[in-house]
Amino acid sequence: MSRAHQLKISVAGVRGVVGEFLTPNLACAFAQAFGTYVGPGPVVVARDTRASGEMLSHAVSCGLLASGCEVIRIGIAPTPTAQIYVADIRAAGGIAVTASHNPSEYNALKLFNGEGLFFNRYERAELLDVYHQSEFRHALNEEMRRVVIDAETAPERHFARILRHVDAERIRRRRLRVALDGVNGAGSRMSVRFLRDILGCELHAIHVDPEKPFPRDPEPRAEVLTELSGLVARVRADVGFAQDPDGDRLAVAGETGRVLDNDDVLALAVDCALRKKQGPVVVNLTTSSVIEDIAARHGCPVHRTPVGEAHVVERMRRVQAVIGGEGANGGIIFPAVHYCRDSYLGMALLLERLAETGETLNALAAGLPRYWRRSGKLPFEHGRVGQMMQALEAALPGARADRTDGLKLMLDEGWVHVRASNTEPLVRVSVEAKSKAEADRLYELAVALR
Repeated sequence: MSRAHQLKISVAGVRGVVGEFLTPNLACAFAQAFGTYVGPGPVVVARDTRASGEMLSHAVSCGLLASGCEVIRIGIAPTPTAQIYVADIRAAGGIAVTASHNPSEYNALKLFNGEGLFFNRYERAELLDVYHQSEFRHALNEEMRRVVIDAETAPERHFARILRHVDAERIRRRRLRVALDGVNGAGSRMSVRFLRDILGCELHAIHVDPEKPFPRDPEPRAEVLTELSGLVARVRADVGFAQDPDGDRLAVAGETGRVLDNDDVLALAVDCALRKKQGPVVVNLTTSSVIEDIAARHGCPVHRTPVGEAHVVERMRRVQAVIGGEGANGGIIFPAVHYCRDSYLGMALLLERLAETGETLNALAAGLPRYWRRSGKLPFEHGRVGQMMQALEAALPGARADRTDGLKLMLDEGWVHVRASNTEPLVRVSVEAKSKAEADRLYELAVALR
């Protein structure tokens, strides 16, 4: 596989397979470029629990110190927690060493500006210019700053923001029974504390040891969450939650152990948020049309963006959205807490809704409009993606086309979306339809054209 496929710089940050491609030298150089760009202020560094995380965190710290930045290391922390911390202390920026939902051999640098947000396209272009031209600031001896360790206050800041927007006392009174699969990730211990100690749930947790490797595929999808499903059924939990290694993605299982579609989880969160306050909703192109249906119930508009948290957040800020996210990947963004994907906020909203209504999660999900969805990943081949999209458009001549991100073709009975992945050397295919037969037809048509 080519170097371009093993190392990717995109809307999601700098990401690749650790070793020959994503190296300490590269991490150090990129961090020095980052420090040069944001200036000689404090920069927050966090990481997830991957074996390569400590090594890359040291490399990142070296690059930041070399550029004259003060380094504030908050240790193992979820990405949304790091983003909130950056914003709270008014840092110059932040770097989270995490490859999120990717396999354990990957790692990445997620980059945040002084507001704790992913770099927008202008900031990203300027930073890449600094990096590629190697125009780094080299701090002199008397300009060298220190490394500060703060492994305690970041979770408290995160919890405090969430608790301002949910009725925690109502959740505590219900004493909901919750199952958790923390994938031994960055949020393992924090999630236990949040659910058991802060929200007063009766917690049954698995895979919450950050010293151990990931026990499953890191991306929390139904097919890899069989342990969680079994745990929910065995302890008769009201709900089951699963996170990815950096705690920004959330998967949810109902009381029978069945894992809900991530788009339906986002739809439930949107409904919860719009019950509190009405306003615009922003989601990406791959997110289900159920979002339009739920927003319409509240008389609210929906805006669509390319896939990627930075794109969604940029539009949310522009239209002053009440809530947004990316359904297919379990990302819920609630700007009243922070403009970031946040599994903790998602858990809190759903627990509050269960406590408020007394209904089961499956009953709440059953109230959503029904769509059939399929998605898959195909090997990336240079020169083939454009041909595939052209062939697909020719095969569906009556469809309305959206080329904002790859190609999305919309029909009366459904849609198909084909795009290159932001994070892996893959082509992603997603379809949705009002019937299973139409969803299968659109999916098979798309993958046959590769």
